Amino acid sequence: MVRLFRAPWSTNVERVALALAHKGVEVESVTISYEDRSAVEAVSGQGLVPVLDDDGVIVSDSTRILRHLEATRPDPPLFPRDAARRAEMDVFLEWFNEVWKGPPNAIEEALETDDPGLAAVAVHARRLDAWLDLFDAMLDGRPYLFGDFSAADCAAFPFLKFPLLRDPADDELFHRLLAEYQSLAGRPRLAAWIERVDAHPRV
Repeated sequence: MVRLFRAPWSTNVERVALALAHKGVEVESVTISYEDRSAVEAVSGQGLVPVLDDDGVIVSDSTRILRHLEATRPDPPLFPRDAARRAEMDVFLEWFNEVWKGPPNAIEEALETDDPGLAAVAVHARRLDAWLDLFDAMLDGRPYLFGDFSAADCAAFPFLKFPLLRDPADDELFHRLLAEYQSLAGRPRLAAWIERVDAHPRV
């Protein structure tokens, strides 16, 4: 039995939900509230989601879960079979998690203070906006970031979708910032990619 511990509107959970559906894995969902994380803490020792319970094997962290799914269920693939292309995707995932997330996290942290330092916010906002050109360029002549639908799309889509797709009931500040500080103007390939990935199923 495969169980996925999740929370409403979680970007990192959506990464895994896309991957599980792509792999055709049937799951039992365990939805936690942000006020009571005891269910996920009991299985993983910490309160963050997603957590995957794969027949007793506990895997936390969305990127680690993507790699676990690829290792245990290689077809259909989410990572390139070619070693060089696999290395490129590994670098992309590391960059997205460790570098790309920096500006929106910094903006959120600044705006939650009494003195947000708007000049610094503007610097981070420009960097976040400029990186959208990178994603748009990656999509030149191909439908997905690495050609075929892959872990890269699963990882990036939940964060890049907000200018086009946002649940009105989702009032999280971080998600509102991603909607407000990312513009799809002049980036038609990126807008089309968001719609394309959104058409994929989730568990």
